[in-house]
Amino acid sequence: MSIDPTGIETADPLIALALDEDLGVPGDITSQALIPEGQQTAVHIVSREDGILSGSVLVERVYRALAERGSCRPVTTMLLIEDGDSLSCGDHIATVSGSVRTLLSGERIVLNFLIHLSGIATRTREFVRRVSGSRAVILDTRKTLSGYRALHKYAVRCGSGVNHRMGLFDGILIKDNHLAACSGQSIADSIAAARRNSVQQSYIPAIEIEVDTLEQLRDCLGARPDIILLDNMRPAELQRAVALRDELAPGTLLEASGGVDLDNVGCIAGTGVDRISIGGLTHSAPALDIGFDWPDLS
Repeated sequence: MSIDPTGIETADPLIALALDEDLGVPGDITSQALIPEGQQTAVHIVSREDGILSGSVLVERVYRALAERGSCRPVTTMLLIEDGDSLSCGDHIATVSGSVRTLLSGERIVLNFLIHLSGIATRTREFVRRVSGSRAVILDTRKTLSGYRALHKYAVRCGSGVNHRMGLFDGILIKDNHLAACSGQSIADSIAAARRNSVQQSYIPAIEIEVDTLEQLRDCLGARPDIILLDNMRPAELQRAVALRDELAPGTLLEASGGVDLDNVGCIAGTGVDRISIGGLTHSAPALDIGFDWPDLS
């Protein structure tokens, strides 16, 4: 599966930090003490459970960064499964060949990326599966680990999810805190102000606004924002919101958010909303069990 690689390069400083944390100045002193410098082998990276792969493109980057430090010899990486593809328990994801010392020094860092990103991709794909047949797409949020946002969003794409805005700089989302800070300004006035500012900046991103009542929704629809986020509404309210949108502003997209889980996402999608955003895709995804299968080196 071909996945948009945008953001992969942001892994490089994270890899450098991970190597610094693990190796310090002396390096892998256990491997140095026990493994002959010239010993070579080939190791399989194996999935220990079913899931969706993400992060395999980082395996070679980790080992290249290790070799560039000068204390480790280069290794060769052969990917056998692509990011975004399904994994079955026992599948060989990649084979890494070369210096045993280097392979051991990078093992935990490689696995940390793989199990974390594949966990996000796997959880995302399950949400996508549960809304299959509806019009709703599954989106991520900004609830990501600092420094990992682009990688988290890459993992969401591997799971067939859709990225929301990358940050505060590339999309307007007027939330309740913004409205509270602009006391005395109506919802419609806030949307109009955001639109005017975008025109002045010669950059017109989508304008989205958050509401939590049907009354607020009605006020918003008259101002024709691109997207309205329906915060923590129950399915019955979401159905009424969709009917109101269809009547007053059919070109505006509706996004459900808040309290979404695997048990209720299908019901939410069935209300006719266009988008469902879920912070738990990135902040609560369990790790996928992946490991190195080492040959007998005796």
